[in-house]
Amino acid sequence: MSKVTFFRGQQLPLEMHKVRIIQKLTLLPIEERKEAMAEAGYNTFLLENKDVFLDMLTDSGVNAMSQDQQAAMLMADDAYAGSATYTRLHDKLVEIFDMEYFLPAHQGRAAENIISKVMVREGTLVPMNYHFTTTLAHITVNGGEVVELVIPEGLEVTSDHPFKGNLDVDALRKLIDERGAEALSYVRMEAGTNLIGGQPFSVQNLREVSAVCREHGIPLVLDASLLADNLYFNKVREESCRDKSIREITKEIADLSDVLYFSARKLGFGRGGGICIRDEELYKKMRGYVPMFEGFLTYGGMSVREMEAITVGLDETMDEDMINQGPQFIEYMVTELDKRNIPVITPAGGLGAHVDAMRFVDHIPQTEYPAAALAAALYVCSGVRGMERGTMSEARDAEGVEPLADMELVRLAMPRRVFTLSQVNYVIDRLDWLYQNRQLIGGLEWEEEPEILRFFYGRLKPKNDWLEQLVEKFREDFGDSL
Repeated sequence: MSKVTFFRGQQLPLEMHKVRIIQKLTLLPIEERKEAMAEAGYNTFLLENKDVFLDMLTDSGVNAMSQDQQAAMLMADDAYAGSATYTRLHDKLVEIFDMEYFLPAHQGRAAENIISKVMVREGTLVPMNYHFTTTLAHITVNGGEVVELVIPEGLEVTSDHPFKGNLDVDALRKLIDERGAEALSYVRMEAGTNLIGGQPFSVQNLREVSAVCREHGIPLVLDASLLADNLYFNKVREESCRDKSIREITKEIADLSDVLYFSARKLGFGRGGGICIRDEELYKKMRGYVPMFEGFLTYGGMSVREMEAITVGLDETMDEDMINQGPQFIEYMVTELDKRNIPVITPAGGLGAHVDAMRFVDHIPQTEYPAAALAAALYVCSGVRGMERGTMSEARDAEGVEPLADMELVRLAMPRRVFTLSQVNYVIDRLDWLYQNRQLIGGLEWEEEPEILRFFYGRLKPKNDWLEQLVEKFREDFGDSL
């Protein structure tokens, strides 16, 4: 993807691909969207896709595949054991990351499950730049405790810090001094901190974290699911990386890590995942869990067709023109929202644009789930499905106390090579209208609250009739428009 200056001076991201397969979309009238939202329990996860116009819930498993990936799927080897498909994927991973051992899994959280079962020890700590929901769940269920050590700038909504996903190295050293290295199961770095706006870490920061880990004999585990976005930011924002190729930056990041796992639903544009391991003994400890939970060692619960597509997708991730489309579209969206004074996480990160619900609907207390309410309101007024990333995504503790999230965000994911710029502009327009009418948005409360990962399938209800008022205002301003 390239930035091109148009004759009249406008600068727009220009796609370096063309669309060859399309899927028809439907935009329901606002009254039907309101009804669909009610049926979904005001949880965007529970909406049926047929009722969604633009699906910005996630970038996981919904990225567009290239023609080469589609073609590769026809070459899959269906053998249960010893599949040539596995060998091709393994060899590609070794080529890119230079880690000899690979365990396939059906997606990223399956890899987390295996890593946690083997590496997390009861009562130990797992420091990280920031947690992800399933990561936190797997570590705690295995008796560990997550310690978040993101730099202070990481929790600043508005900032110009280029690497807000950096880990505070001094805080890590202090933790080791206070608790001892033996109290740490491992240190985890997440490429593109998902829950705080897809913010990247720098190679320099990873180098410093790795040095501390190796000094104290602590394994460094890299969640590389959003590595493609992180690589783009390393290339364009980090002086030491500007003259390096994407492959060279990737190799440097991998060399600093002991274990690397990923969701291929993000990294590789397929449906699967896996774990790359440097140490043979650690590989052998993890190996037995693959046939127990996933499938045989040469497919790990994945379709071999998807594995072929992932092999090609990983290779395409090394192409800057392939990985910069998402971040550049996100940057465009964030810039346009910021121009309209709509509160959004800055600087633009990877994964998607992140609207700051804490400021957007500052009249809604966190105990009434402002990010979830804003996500519901956005769907009703636009047909756009975003994801709540706030207090609803947290979990109550053993005593039933609900922690309030550091941020209340509505994530508008940007699946790679999926949306057009006119569709992005539509989302910007509807957010603009919603911001002008934000006082109409009210809070939510639980109707059905699951104990585990409640944000996936819990059901809520409005505190009053605010959605009716929102629909009425929409009709007043837009007439019979969709």
